[in-house]
Amino acid sequence: MQANKLRKLYLDFFKSKKHKIVPSSSMVIKEDPTLMFTNAGMNQFKNIFLGYSKATDLRIANSQKCLRVSGKHNDLEVVGHDTYHHTMFEMLGSWSFGDYFKEDAINWAWEFLIDVCKLEKDRFYVTVFEGSDEDDIEKDHEAFMIWEKVIEKDKILYGNKQDNFWEMGETGPCGPCSEIHYDNRSISERKKIDGSSLVNQDHPQVIEIWNLVFMQYNRVSNGVLEDLPKKHVDTGMGFERLAMIMQGVKSNYDTDLFKPIINSMATKYNITYGVNKEKDIALRVIADHIRAITFAIADGQLPSNTKAGYVIRRILRRAVRYSYNFLDIKVACIYQLVDILVNEYGIQFPEIAVQKDLISRVIKKEEEMFLSTLKQGLQLLDRMIKNANDNVVSGKKVFELYDTFGFPVDLTALILREKQITFDIADFDREMKNQRDRSKQANKINQSDWIILRENSDNIFLGYDILESDVSVSRYREVRNNDIVKYELVFNQTPFYAEGGGQVGDVGKLFCSEKEINITNTKKENKLIIHTADALPDNVKSNFKVLVDKDKRDNISRNHTATHLLHESLRGLLGNHIMQKGSLVNDKYLRFDFSHFNSINQKEIEMIENDINRKILNNIPIIEHNDISIDQAKNMGALMLFGERYEEKVRMIQFDSSKELCGGTHVRSTGEIGFIKILSEGSVSSGTRRIEAVTASEAINFCNRQGDLLSDLKFILKSNNINESVQKLIRRNSDLEKELLLLKKVNNENIKDKLIRSTIRIGKVRLIVKEVDLSSSDMKDISFSLRTENHLAVILVSNHNNKVILTVMFSDDLVEYGFRANKEINKLSEYIGGKGGGQPFFATAGGNNPLGIPLLIEASKKLFK
Repeated sequence: MQANKLRKLYLDFFKSKKHKIVPSSSMVIKEDPTLMFTNAGMNQFKNIFLGYSKATDLRIANSQKCLRVSGKHNDLEVVGHDTYHHTMFEMLGSWSFGDYFKEDAINWAWEFLIDVCKLEKDRFYVTVFEGSDEDDIEKDHEAFMIWEKVIEKDKILYGNKQDNFWEMGETGPCGPCSEIHYDNRSISERKKIDGSSLVNQDHPQVIEIWNLVFMQYNRVSNGVLEDLPKKHVDTGMGFERLAMIMQGVKSNYDTDLFKPIINSMATKYNITYGVNKEKDIALRVIADHIRAITFAIADGQLPSNTKAGYVIRRILRRAVRYSYNFLDIKVACIYQLVDILVNEYGIQFPEIAVQKDLISRVIKKEEEMFLSTLKQGLQLLDRMIKNANDNVVSGKKVFELYDTFGFPVDLTALILREKQITFDIADFDREMKNQRDRSKQANKINQSDWIILRENSDNIFLGYDILESDVSVSRYREVRNNDIVKYELVFNQTPFYAEGGGQVGDVGKLFCSEKEINITNTKKENKLIIHTADALPDNVKSNFKVLVDKDKRDNISRNHTATHLLHESLRGLLGNHIMQKGSLVNDKYLRFDFSHFNSINQKEIEMIENDINRKILNNIPIIEHNDISIDQAKNMGALMLFGERYEEKVRMIQFDSSKELCGGTHVRSTGEIGFIKILSEGSVSSGTRRIEAVTASEAINFCNRQGDLLSDLKFILKSNNINESVQKLIRRNSDLEKELLLLKKVNNENIKDKLIRSTIRIGKVRLIVKEVDLSSSDMKDISFSLRTENHLAVILVSNHNNKVILTVMFSDDLVEYGFRANKEINKLSEYIGGKGGGQPFFATAGGNNPLGIPLLIEASKKLFK
């Protein structure tokens, strides 16, 4: 059965069980500090499990895009090497939010597999939780008895906490689970070994396909399990594994989910899949990784050097490395697979079809950048190999190559192994551990568990209309970052806007009888609006008054509205391909990232600026469309951001033709912005540009500073025509540089003649060894001009501010006789406390011991005796 039909079969089945079918949420997580990516289907419903919000539908099913490449759930290193692990995968999920529980979940799973999919009953094994003394939980007798009604008792196995107690992370919703395993082996293999002995043993053909999680606990930060307010069901089935079984193959990569990608690569580069193990792995890695990268970019996460962006860059570079190493492809090639992916997945996931060109161009640019890095890294590695002592390279040097240039460690090890060279792995691991420890220490934040004062309290945002309100604290917790202690408070209602959509969180004051407390930030986590406070009120159960900093809020609102106007102007003047890829809106300036592959010239900047300022001068009033349906917003022409998951009811902000879905704060009319001044435009990553701008008082301040600068320049130049005066200075400077270069050339010729006259003969070698007052470039120029002399060695040393520079040059015929400048310089540089390197005919070194210069000169004469 084709994968697309199988997905529909699953969704239709649960629709018949009165489940609402919902779309996949973004693979890139926002507003949850515990996760970077969706790693399970339940992530988008976490706040329901925790009781932070109510479920509008008690039964839900979907196919969810997931990514497991970091943290506890990390399958990256085995991807491609086996037949069933992936980075990005689809999780077929069904949920009950306090509705049905174990019996219906088990019976419906069994009905779908046996009655709908028509799979052989005797190939299945199921597991139930064996209990845990550590957590004081008994065996899951209830699940065992339900399974007994549908499957033989000897096929029900007990599993330990690792296999049969599902947890999303170190904290959060969790509970016992029942896994369903399928024996995909041939009949003859099944007769030899009983399948029950292979369950959870990483056998490639006896695999878990479905996990039925009975969510009933919340693990808090001290490790203790607390009962959730309601019992829930969270089931997740690996779509790729089900497709493998239903299509009668032995590998996920042999299904129609991956085969077209693999075949495309194999055909283009004349590779026969299934012949060479290393090439097969490489093709599987590429087929898997292109899916993960494509969907991540479509969901708004571009490759970068930090956090989630670094994970995506790492996945892409792993794919490039496999194509480079094992398929011998030295050019960008992976981006060409995006078209294949869109053909296979574009109907179910239209976001990749709409952004196909952007995705391809981003991947191509990233590939080209990394291939350049590989080339540079290979050159550096070659130098390390030449300087290796006893065929061992320093682990620290290998780490620097990895850390600074992103050069893969396994590639380094492979190249060294080919040359019978090793590196100090313990030293490398030590450097890696030190870096991780530094990173952990820098980001070490300890949060206590929430202390709940009011169960089921509202958490209402009032801040669109008011900046001051009476509040009560519904929950709070302590947050410790090294020695700094703050408190996070949740109020029953608040005028404070929580950081989101690029807009920073509000700051302000909390007033209580005994003191004023600063609120230094507001953020959102699992739909809770959380206020960071410098202190905790003495009587936290009292009622308080809170006040948002109006000046900051007003400036933030001006900048936020300006981003909407900027977005519209960019699309209108440069093209509809432009989409927002990120933003930062604070009270000082705005930053707007957008998809575009060409730089924007000054004339275009002026056009964009003028277009926005025209809209500001027109004083366009805001029109807020609150609580309209997503379909209404689409029909009205609202601009929506890929990677964002919108609720069924949305808020649309309109300034004339500018229409965007947005939860942020805005001015009442565009005239409040004053005017906008664009400060800079540039590239931030592949296919992404950034504009920074200021508005209102900050724009006035910027223009005033520019005016002051012009006045200062007029005074310095003693001219009102700055342009003409500067042009004259540039021409004068160019003329002086030419004169200086000529004088330098004449001077170097004179020095060269003096040096030749100072030549001493040692055996057959003519030696020039001198302390000179020259720059390193002049020493190099003079040495190179003497390279064609016969039997000549030139050793020059200079001292400027206790920084010693040494150069060694051997004429070409001396190099043919076996003299090596890059070898001898290391002996000589010891006298000046330095090290050097270079080529056989010319090498340089630096040092910090000028007292060693006389000794160096004497040692130079002994080199040729």
